[in-house]
Amino acid sequence: MELTYEWTSAFAKSFGLIYLMVLSLGITVYAFWPSLGKRFDRAAKSVLDDEEGPCR
Repeated sequence: MELTYEWTSAFAKSFGLIYLMVLSLGITVYAFWPSLGKRFDRAAKSVLDDEEGPCR
């Protein structure tokens, strides 16, 4: 098998597509995992609770 530009380019595009799809799926599963909901809610509320007054 000869490594040509076309073959290398097609492999890189396919691998990149599969990599990004798996990464996106993993992030989506992590974000919607039921047991992590309380952690995300606490983090969202902590930003609002930390403020003592207006920013200078």
